[in-house]
Amino acid sequence: MIEMYSLIGIKAVTLYLLILLIFRLMGKREIGELSLLDLIVFMMIAEMAAFAIEDPYMSMMQAAFPMILLMLLQILLSWFSMKSKKFRDLIDGRPSILIHNGELVRNEMRKNRYNIDDLMQQLREKEVFDLQEVSSAILEPSGTLSVLRKERSAGQLSLPLVMDGRIQSRHLDLIGKDERWLRAELKVQGHDHLKDIFFCTYEDGQWFISSS
Repeated sequence: MIEMYSLIGIKAVTLYLLILLIFRLMGKREIGELSLLDLIVFMMIAEMAAFAIEDPYMSMMQAAFPMILLMLLQILLSWFSMKSKKFRDLIDGRPSILIHNGELVRNEMRKNRYNIDDLMQQLREKEVFDLQEVSSAILEPSGTLSVLRKERSAGQLSLPLVMDGRIQSRHLDLIGKDERWLRAELKVQGHDHLKDIFFCTYEDGQWFISSS
């Protein structure tokens, strides 16, 4: 009996150190910023560790192999996510603008199955108790709500118009512009090739453009 408890204790400590190493290798993220992919991997690794500790006859190699495999899979998918905006949107989701220029964007709320009670709760958590105080609100992929108050607004909300060489058509619609306008303005700024632009925003006549 003592030998069995000793084996379980050694396995628990070893798996703890292994999981700590795995999470460090997977990168630093705050709990509230975990993507769906991160959350699934973390939960599966935790379950595997629990099963391994409960089964004294499972070898360390059998316990560690699926954890390391999941870590490698997560790192690979994260690499694809960095390289492809479409893949990143598929895995992590996209930010949703729920309030724009003080108006509720009901289509986005319906898409996210997000009701007015959810919105008011998250606004109160931001110490906002009146919708009329809000200029813009964005529901982030992590589920947190980013809020821009009217009294703090120096102009329009700055929205990404180009990300990873791809035009963000939804954001163009929100500022009342189209792709032809964007391409013409980018040429004026000295950027003829859209694919060379990593990130681009436009606010109050000011451009911020980062080339890839």
